[in-house]
Amino acid sequence: MARVTVEDCIDKVDNRFELVLLASHRARQISQGGSITIDRDNDKNPVVALREIADETLSPDDLKEDLIHSLQKHVEVDEPEHDGASENQLAARSEEDDDMPETIAFDQMSEEELLSGIEGLVPPEKSDDY
Repeated sequence: MARVTVEDCIDKVDNRFELVLLASHRARQISQGGSITIDRDNDKNPVVALREIADETLSPDDLKEDLIHSLQKHVEVDEPEHDGASENQLAARSEEDDDMPETIAFDQMSEEELLSGIEGLVPPEKSDDY
């Protein structure tokens, strides 16, 4: 069996650095139990990953998206936009909530109020114990 080389994959992924990133990410997926799309043929995970890229059984764009997603620490969730009907429902709910007592609101302090509150704080007295 012929071994996979970078030359076999470079026409699928133009940048060699990106190829290394994608293949290493795919090899980690395989190590964590990801399904293999080709026969293993007693090859190790990095070689299997390169063979999958060379045989185009995996899309490099899909691997790239998955790599980016795995490196993100904060994933933004797309919230659905409110249409006219949902705004009317919110207005109707707010009218119903007028009968209920007010709830406590947080983060309602302006910057000036915050600064004046900080300036009013007194530093702790120094003691000789330190």
